[in-house]
Formats: sequence, structure tokens, C-alpha cells
Amino acid sequence: MQPIGFFDSGIGGITVLREVRRQLPEENLLYLADQAHCPYGPRPPDELRAIAAACAGWLIDRGAKLVVVACNTASAAALADLRRRFADPPFVGMVPPVKPAAAHTRSGVVGVLATPATLAGDLLRDVIDHWANGVRVVSQACPGLVEHIEEGAFDSLATTALLRQYAMPLLDAGADTIVLGCTHYPLLLPQLRALVGDDIHLLDAAPAVAQRVAQVLQERGLTGAPTGTPGSVTYATTGDPTRLADLIDRLDLPRGRVEQAMLGECAAQNGSGHPA
Repeated sequence: MQPIGFFDSGIGGITVLREVRRQLPEENLLYLADQAHCPYGPRPPDELRAIAAACAGWLIDRGAKLVVVACNTASAAALADLRRRFADPPFVGMVPPVKPAAAHTRSGVVGVLATPATLAGDLLRDVIDHWANGVRVVSQACPGLVEHIEEGAFDSLATTALLRQYAMPLLDAGADTIVLGCTHYPLLLPQLRALVGDDIHLLDAAPAVAQRVAQVLQERGLTGAPTGTPGSVTYATTGDPTRLADLIDRLDLPRGRVEQAMLGECAAQNGSGHPA
């Protein structure tokens, strides 16, 4: 059975895979962690589009019947370009859950934690313009946070300090609802909850994205035949497979085989001076 493909700069998108696994347990899943290019957040749009095309091409070459751009940064910079480049398969991207946040808030203020590239892109701006409905949206860039997560420093003093630095201005502005605008950030949910308290609503887009995946598969006639047994989960990384396997184990994410991946030339020719 052809797999559903996912890619992200690292382990963050596995939070989306985890939710797809919960909702569609019989589907085979193939995940690409592009850790050689992590983090995506500081990279310019042209480079992100080239990297995203290489990741998508890698998954498509391995038979992916649908590709989930399991990264807010890559979705903001490259989702439309991927749909132009590849006539097939269908793509599902990340959309920050501003609409449910605006519907939920009682204070009238919603906070957004995201990477600098997500905040600079048109996607978040368009979502806010369309769905904020008079609610004030306060955005906070979080440079460095993805790197701490990728290093496995979930409970370090430095990670806690960064979380406090980024979350407190949102609370000071009156936000009672915070959108997690990066797929890495739910991996710090316990630490963030400890900082903001139980009264703040924290919103992750993964459940809605998984529902959209199920919908697109159904619409395209791509749903796998019922087998009665869980589908396979396979991971690949452009970085160190042993390190990725360790992070998956530490975070109790869905288990699967971990392989080495090499991307095509479009990722190497990123044109920005970053090593590929």
C-alpha cells in the first residue's frame, strides 16, 4: 500500500504524523526529517522552496500518494509552489489555527508563537485577515527554540528561559489563547503549560490537519483497503539516523524503522551560502 508522506526540518512534523496515525491507523506512513537543513525558520523563501521541492520529490519517488508539508515555515513559503511543480500527488499543508483561536478567546486577544519565516510569510497574514474577526492577534517570533528541541534539551534551563521570553509578552498583552505556529512546539507542551498555567488555551493544528488528510484521501479515492492491522511507519533523515531514533524514543513518538536519506540537487543549490 502506498504511504502517506510527511516532511519537516526535523522531528516537529512527527506531531502531525502522530495525529494521522491516531486517526488513520491502517495507513502506511513515510516521514522525512530534513535535519541537514534544520532549522528552516531563518532561511529565505527561495531557498525554502528549493528545499521543499527536494523533500517532496524524495517522498514522491518512494511512492507517496499524498504529501503532508508538516512544517508551518515550509507551508508558508512553499506550499503553493509545490502544487505548481507537482501535478500529483495532492499536498496538505499547515495552517495556523487562528480561526478556532478567535472563536475560543474570551479576552479578545490571541497569541501566536511561530518561526520568523512563518511570521514573515503571506499565509499567516491571510489567515489572520480572513478569520481574526476583530480579535487582536499578537505574534511572537521564537528564534532558537527549534534548535533546542532538535538537541533534545526539552527541560534545560536555557529552553525554559526561551519559552518564558517568548510566552510572557503574549500573556502581558492579554492573550488567553495561544496558537502553536510551529509543529515542533507541541513537543514542549508540558513545559509551556507549566509556564502559562491551566487557564490559557494552547492550540495545535495537528488534529485539523489529520482530518484534512483523511478528507483528501477519501475525495481522491486514495484510502487504503481495510486490513485490520496497523500500517507501517518509516522514518528517514538527512541527518544522523541514530540521533533521530533516540529523540523518537525519548518523546514516545510512533515507533518505526529509521533510515538515511539523501536529497536531490535542488536542495544543495540553495543559493544562500548555507551548507546543504
